Amino acid sequence: MPEESNLLSGLWPLARSGVTDWLLELCGDGLTGFMPPAMPDAAWVLNAMYEHEHGPTEVSYHEYEQARLADGSGRPHILAGIDLEAVGVATGGGLGRAEHPGPGWRRLRWAELARRTGDPVVPDGLLPSYRCFPSAKKEGSWPLGIVPPTEGSLDRETWNRLIGILTEHSPTGPDTRCLAYYNPLGLGATDFDNLHVRAGRLGDAAILYDNPESDFSPSNLWAEDRSWSLCTDYDLWATKVAGHPALIEALLNDSEIEAVRLPLTP
Repeated sequence: MPEESNLLSGLWPLARSGVTDWLLELCGDGLTGFMPPAMPDAAWVLNAMYEHEHGPTEVSYHEYEQARLADGSGRPHILAGIDLEAVGVATGGGLGRAEHPGPGWRRLRWAELARRTGDPVVPDGLLPSYRCFPSAKKEGSWPLGIVPPTEGSLDRETWNRLIGILTEHSPTGPDTRCLAYYNPLGLGATDFDNLHVRAGRLGDAAILYDNPESDFSPSNLWAEDRSWSLCTDYDLWATKVAGHPALIEALLNDSEIEAVRLPLTP
């Protein structure tokens, strides 16, 4: 852990104060991430979800957890003295970083699940979040055999591919100077006045994903010249990327990334 922290600090030292002032003025409060408007265009990059090769089962995550508690093979999840299984539903989703689950699993595209369920990829008037795909769930809980997207962080594969596309569409490529902001919720911080921003090269952005101080990918990453900016909000299942039309078209047409335009994208 100290080695990772030293390497991160060497490549991405803490930035000077005031570098987020323009985002604060443009977007408002950045407690969960600074959400940029179109600059001049924008799209949403959707977090990955996965499906087991045998497909989903009729059993939901919640039913599975309840059965494990009943037969004694599972333990209740206690937080602040409260049994979470007794007062809530085990949805199957999570918070923070994620990656491919391993052998036996495949990427489940949002568009494929939309065709299967009849639900829209993102319901009108909403942003990508736990509210999506109500027909795929049983009383709010996903079926075993599907790993839904996590909130607040890109998955590793999407992060790496997104960095590659940003590099291809930045004038100085991997040498593009960038800044990365981690919101205080993701850092578990109590000091909301000192914003955690690091400065570095786009070509060194892969290491930002494994910041030992956070369980999330950066809330914001932007080019120092402000030619593009992205935001991964703490409460959402997707990342908004704002920039020039060629960049946005590249995201929408990429074979690995799944991206959509939304009516709520100004």
